[in-house]
Amino acid sequence: MSVKIEPLGARVLILPDEGEEQTASGIYLPETAKEKPQQGTVEAVGDEEEMVTDLQVGDKVIFPKYSGTEIKIDGTAYLLMDESDVLARIKQD
Repeated sequence: MSVKIEPLGARVLILPDEGEEQTASGIYLPETAKEKPQQGTVEAVGDEEEMVTDLQVGDKVIFPKYSGTEIKIDGTAYLLMDESDVLARIKQD
């Protein structure tokens, strides 16, 4: 899937991970009871010359619970946020 939005400046477009559908004990959670995701995948990056970090498309990242601006593209919810709002990159071994 190709994203049709190109962030401007030092911004990144993130596809948040889905919240938990079910508790450990097997209880299904309604949409309103789910925690806001704090992890996601970078789908697009803005102007690389303005960026302080070297975030790239495909990086898994951690961000604050209520950061960014939620936008929908073709029915999929993304977060558009400043690069400085990204707290950490998750590295896979």
